[in-house]
Amino acid sequence: MIPDNRTDAYLESLCSGNGPFLDELEKTARVEDIPIIRPSVRNLLKVMIAARCPKEILEVGTAVGFSAILMAQSMSADCRITTIEKYEKRIPAAKENFKKAGYDDRITLLEGDAADILKELKEKGNKYGLIFMDAAKGQYLNFFEDVMALLDEGGVLVSDNVLQEGDILQSRYAVCRRDRTIHSRMREYLYVLTHDERLETVILPVDDGVSVSVKR
Repeated sequence: MIPDNRTDAYLESLCSGNGPFLDELEKTARVEDIPIIRPSVRNLLKVMIAARCPKEILEVGTAVGFSAILMAQSMSADCRITTIEKYEKRIPAAKENFKKAGYDDRITLLEGDAADILKELKEKGNKYGLIFMDAAKGQYLNFFEDVMALLDEGGVLVSDNVLQEGDILQSRYAVCRRDRTIHSRMREYLYVLTHDERLETVILPVDDGVSVSVKR
């Protein structure tokens, strides 16, 4: 279900790269054990942006800004990205990376708990053509209705890491006790994505699993 190492290596060899700045940022993230999106998901985001041409993108989970910069490189000059991060230690690094990459005028970082910020954005009537979910996996389900309210008709919701290194395929009792809650919540999230009549969803077994949902 999850691609093997040979498949990953071959597909990575076909990638055209992400530019010097992101290549260096990726090296730093690996050394410091900072999670960033994997190669196949990067390519998927680029394709989604090229196909949808969104004017407004929302990202839930910034980390050090890798994926936001990647999307900024792929979008038109009049597109804007709003990204949410609550981990205080990573916020300064993300802001500095946006500035160094030359996108600090097109990327807005909102600091705080996504559960609160999503509701604030909804109250303001904000709409987004593409939403990228890459935050705490156990919270995806909690964010869902607010995210749906923020997603434009025809908009795309991309959710990363939905197969949890293959654990999602196992019985609840086959995973570590400490992981059972997130296992159950992710299974419920995937069920909602695939059974909500407002969405058309496909779950792709690339990297750690990614779902792509289009709002009808």
